[in-house]
Amino acid sequence: MFNNAVVRRRTIITGALLSTAGLALSACSGTTVNIPGADGSSTASAGNDAVVGSAPVAASDLIVSGSTMEKIKQRGKLIVATALDAPLVSQQDPSDPQKVNGFDADLAKMLAVYITGKPNVEWVPSASETREALLANGTVDVVFSTYTITTKRAEQVDFAGPYFMSGLAVAVKADNNTIKGIDDLGGKNVIVQTGTPSVSEVPAKQPSAKIMPFATTPQGVQALTQGRGDAYVQDYVLLASQSASNKDIKVVGAPFTAEPYGIGLKHNDAAFKTFVNNWLTVIEKKGLWTQVWKNTLGSVGDSPAPTPPAIGSVPGS
Repeated sequence: MFNNAVVRRRTIITGALLSTAGLALSACSGTTVNIPGADGSSTASAGNDAVVGSAPVAASDLIVSGSTMEKIKQRGKLIVATALDAPLVSQQDPSDPQKVNGFDADLAKMLAVYITGKPNVEWVPSASETREALLANGTVDVVFSTYTITTKRAEQVDFAGPYFMSGLAVAVKADNNTIKGIDDLGGKNVIVQTGTPSVSEVPAKQPSAKIMPFATTPQGVQALTQGRGDAYVQDYVLLASQSASNKDIKVVGAPFTAEPYGIGLKHNDAAFKTFVNNWLTVIEKKGLWTQVWKNTLGSVGDSPAPTPPAIGSVPGS
């Protein structure tokens, strides 16, 4: 994608994505998955390049002297903690480790453009248990890693955003054109995963639905493709990831529960938080956020482009 991207290899970090909100993308870890944008010649990847290439650059007076923004600009690159094995979110191209594609990754590149004028990013692999430390010790500038905003986490880090609202969503077989979301699951056989919020949320939304619990995500997907259930309810990002590698299923409708993702920043850096929030406002107004979503998370289903959540709208943001 961009030859000036740099990947920092850290052998101390393994199992790169087990983020909060049950985004257990470990089902994809260690496996080469053909996803939209993973191949540099794909339409999605080209679309992502075009979006990043059109990203705005901050006015010089916004790069305040002595600020984090100035430090990043002088360095010439943004250092980003993220998972590198999350299809459609932030996945490293196995044929070229310098290429990282996905919703989080492309937003990070646009933030780099806003600060430095170029999409120069140094990628640092992160796991759920390392994100706060990477920010606190200054190893990274930001965390883009399906990082759910909570008040407890906000005691250790600052959050810009939220920039995306995930939550439980619905997947169906690819040829199903009758189920459009949670509102259509009354009386249906609905696959859920034990130990996840779907076990209680589906009956709360659709009391007449017949719940069919399975222990793992692969088992749930298999049951859906085999026709043993009408729909599978799980976290939106996880379903999108599964759909990327299994063309027999698709995501329909928008998430019907709320799981706000934020951009992790070092604690008590108010100026940088304001700067990043202003950047989010700019790319949302210009439609660039929506374009990135369509090329990544929105590329594997019938879900309409969501409206970005209001910045500062959740506790901890």
